[in-house]
Order: sequence, then C-alpha cells, then structure tokens
Amino acid sequence: MRIPGTWLTAGGLAVALATVMPTMATAAGGRPTAAGGRPTAAGGRAAGRAVATRSGVNESGLPGGLASLSPQQLAGQRVIYSYSGLTPPASLIRLIKHGEAAGVIFFGQNISSKAQIANVIKQLDQANASSQNPVQAPLLLMTDQEGGEVRRLPGRPFLSEKQIGANSQAESLATEAGQGAASNLRSVGMNVNLAPVLDVYRKAGDFDDQFGRSYSTDPNVVSDLGSRMIKAQQAGGVAATAKHFPGLGAASASQNTDVGPVRLNLSKDTLRTVDEVPFGAAIQAGVKLVMASWAVYPSLGARPAGLSPNVVQGELRNRLHFTGVTITDALEAGALRAFGSTQHRTLLAAIAGMDLMLCSAQSVTQGDDARGELAAAFTGGTLNGPSFLNAVSRVITLRQSLK
Repeated sequence: MRIPGTWLTAGGLAVALATVMPTMATAAGGRPTAAGGRPTAAGGRAAGRAVATRSGVNESGLPGGLASLSPQQLAGQRVIYSYSGLTPPASLIRLIKHGEAAGVIFFGQNISSKAQIANVIKQLDQANASSQNPVQAPLLLMTDQEGGEVRRLPGRPFLSEKQIGANSQAESLATEAGQGAASNLRSVGMNVNLAPVLDVYRKAGDFDDQFGRSYSTDPNVVSDLGSRMIKAQQAGGVAATAKHFPGLGAASASQNTDVGPVRLNLSKDTLRTVDEVPFGAAIQAGVKLVMASWAVYPSLGARPAGLSPNVVQGELRNRLHFTGVTITDALEAGALRAFGSTQHRTLLAAIAGMDLMLCSAQSVTQGDDARGELAAAFTGGTLNGPSFLNAVSRVITLRQSLK
C-alpha cells in the first residue's frame, strides 16, 4: 500500500460443484494432484462451469441472482483490479460489463477531487449494471482510508490510529473515525475500506508506529479501539478490513514487505496471545474482510502468511473461526520476489485459502494474469472445485450485502 514517499502494505455459504470430475493422480502421502503432477487442494478436479439460477440458492449452492457463470467470470469474482491515471481504461470497463471483475482499488493517483472520483465510480457502476453481467451485485470499490497520513480522499478520518490511541477520549474518537470513514467513502460511491490496521506495535518509530498506523502496544487497547472503528464503519455501509493478519506489529522500521522479504521470529504463543488478539476481537465485532500480511512467521510455517495454509486456514479460519472474505496484500509486493510471476503467486494464495487477489500494480494486465490463472487452475483441477466456489460465494455474498 502506498503512502507519501514509499510503499507500505495495503493493507459462506456452503458450495458444491454442479459436477465434480474426480479423475486425478495421487501424490505420495495421499495428496491429490492434477494431470501432470501439479499440486491441488484436497478434493480434486472441478467442472468448468457452475450452473446458477435467478431465484434463491440454487442447485450449485451459489447465491441467487446469478446466471450461469463461465470459468472466467467465476475467477473474476476473486480479483480486485487497479489502473493508472484518472480515467479507467476501456479494457477494465469491458471486464466489469461482462462480470469478470469483483472490484477496483483506488490510489491517490486515481483521484484529483471528490467530484472526479465520484464520476469515475458512476461510470464503473453503470458498466456493472450491464445486461451482459450475470452478477447483479455492487462492485467492491475500495481504498486505504486509515486516517492520518494514510488517506486517499481528502477529509475524515483526520486522526491517525496512534493519535486516537494516545487520546483520553480514544473510545469515542475510534467510533468517530469509523463513522467519518464510512461517510466520506460513501459520499463518492466507495463501499470497502482497507482499514483498520490491527497490528500491535512494539517500539516507537517501528514499521507501524513511524506513520501512526497502530493504536497501541497493548493488544487489548488495539482490540477495543479497532472493534469500535469496525462497528461504526460497517454501520455506515462500508465494509471494514482488519489487517495485516496475523500482525506486523513486531516489524522494525526497515522491515517493509512491499520492498522485500520480512521474517518475524515470534513464537506461536506470542502470536496468539499478542498479535492475533485484536483480530479475534474484530471477528467478534463482525468484520467483513481480513487482509493477510506477506511477512514470514517461522513458528507458523515457511511461506509468507498470505501464501500459507497454516496461517489462512489454520489460524484464521479454524482457530479464530473467521467466515468472511480474505484478501491478499498487494500481489506485486517485493516480499514475494522469490515466488515468481503474478500467476504463480495467485495460485499459491488461492491454495492457501485467500478469496480475493489484490492486484494493485495499477495495470489491468496484472489482474488479467491473476484471473486467467484462477480460471485455468479451476477448470484444470489444480484448485479444489468446492473450495473455489466457496470463495466465490463469500465474495458475492459480501457484494450483495453492500447494496
């Protein structure tokens, strides 16, 4: 996620396939593989099309209001696009018209004024309402409106999390920040905020603290203030995103996952009793999205958190019981340099259990690469079919909740 002068981290319904084709080989130890030996999530090869009807929840288990979705349309429900400049390109408009994009993230470079971005969003909404689009649900239109230095729109919330946490009226200010963020974003047509940051910072001037992006060094204070912000924001019609799971609070000032790999040598006990505590509180508060960090936590596994089933499924889904939408941090982040192309990063994130891929390089091509990989992995059986559709269902349910 971008702030002045640098990059910082940007942050269902049960579904069954209409048809599941079980043909596959089995790797040593019983792990299923698709033809050619590529790893798949447990469950095997999926049919390339999910049949849906326009009333209720249908035989494929997807929410109603849908026509039959192609693999590209299903994959598109898992991709957040970005673009450069002040005008969305025709290629993005076409994708939205055809139901091949879940939403768009906006950066400062996309915004010259509130009136300008409101007109852009009106254009995107009109494309989304096309009769050619079978997914009749609002786009996920998002930005980073944390407060303090990290704001894309002028206006509220004015205070940073650090300023709120240090104030004697912190509780009311956290609520006001959520209300202000919701009102500000809704005024231009946005409906998702990639905030609040729920990292528990450790030292003055460290990664989060240097830009005022953490409420406190006390996980209970972060839990309370973050939950207040989340509830107020979502009451105002804007979905909140808790980030960066399982927590970047221990990162030093130079440990920036947008620039390069970050390794946080925290014990599992510390992660669970300090860093993950505010996320548990956020889940209890009903937060709709959780963003995973790109740091590596050796006590939880060898891969960055957003590429790690141990983190996404083990800690977030199974231990903390999060049932909402997971979203990656920026797929182009330097922390993922060792993991190859956008396509490969996308595949690993999907296998780990991430629902939405945040393609924030301000290029429609990046989103196309992610969407193409998801579609191919779904139809080819590399990705578990029911799990894939579970992710699609969670995203569409989120979209429908923002009407």
